[in-house]
Amino acid sequence: MLHPRLAARYAKSIIDLAVEQNQLESLHSDLVLLQSLCKQSRELVAVIKSPVIPADKKIKILDAITNGKVSNLTTAFNQLLVKKGREAILPEIVDTAIEQYNAIKGIYKVKLTTAQPISEALKSSIEQKVKAEAGLANIELTTEVKDELIGGFVLEFNNNLVDASILRDLKDIRKQFRDNVYIKNIR
Repeated sequence: MLHPRLAARYAKSIIDLAVEQNQLESLHSDLVLLQSLCKQSRELVAVIKSPVIPADKKIKILDAITNGKVSNLTTAFNQLLVKKGREAILPEIVDTAIEQYNAIKGIYKVKLTTAQPISEALKSSIEQKVKAEAGLANIELTTEVKDELIGGFVLEFNNNLVDASILRDLKDIRKQFRDNVYIKNIR
């Protein structure tokens, strides 16, 4: 499937057009809204991807959901996607366009996963530490809670992963016992 490549081409087109028309910030707001709508509504994504629903109906649905909430540029782009039969990859286009926006602005996504929710003060402290350690000026820190980590944290950024969770420690110990590392070392 050529979806990632195709999504990247469409994302670049809309980003380039927004830059040319000095509407990059407005487009970014629209993209964040569309991303949120796609993540919150499986039904919307199902409708967009459905080969059974006619194009004109899809345009009406998208227009009804986004009417007055997105710019004319985004509305026209959504309509163009449907007319070209590419609306099924709208979620991928939106995600890719946000990544391209972040690259233009030098914003790096950082994801922190913990076993328990953390305070805003701790979140801010971690944000400052990551900025200093990685030499990044702009980061966008998102947090997630997964109680299966038991304790510690997992930090993901710039294709790097720091896993300091108790779950990982337990998996490492389990692997060492399974591989019988200790008995081999005694002999």
